[in-house]
Amino acid sequence: MKTNALIRSAMLACALSMQLAATHATTLVYEPVNPNFGGNPLNGVNLLNEANAQNKYKDPSVSDLGTGSQSTLDQFNTQLQQAILSRVASSISSSIVGSDGTLHPGTINTGNFSIAITSIAGGNLQVTTTDKTTGASTTFVVGNSQ
Repeated sequence: MKTNALIRSAMLACALSMQLAATHATTLVYEPVNPNFGGNPLNGVNLLNEANAQNKYKDPSVSDLGTGSQSTLDQFNTQLQQAILSRVASSISSSIVGSDGTLHPGTINTGNFSIAITSIAGGNLQVTTTDKTTGASTTFVVGNSQ
């Protein structure tokens, strides 16, 4: 009897060791979660939502998209001013851009601004806008396709 029990336990131990030998271990592979570091791009929205939910900072300079503290009259005046400035910008651009879409060298003066378009090397044009009240100016170069 003792030998049967010993044989059974030996066979059980052998079966268990064969069972354990049949399982295979694989290497662990790190996969980042954040898509900026190679993770799945579908995680981006979830990560952004989690970050926004945890963000307790509120920018003091931004209040209701800039209209929360304005009265209805102030909002109307702001929109009217933007519309008028847009019309002025359109009329200025139509006087410096030809019918074929090219810029023409010259100078345009408005009440507060001076816009100078000059030809430079390589067929390019330099556009300089100067604020007459402060003297500040900005310049950019564009290619003139003639």
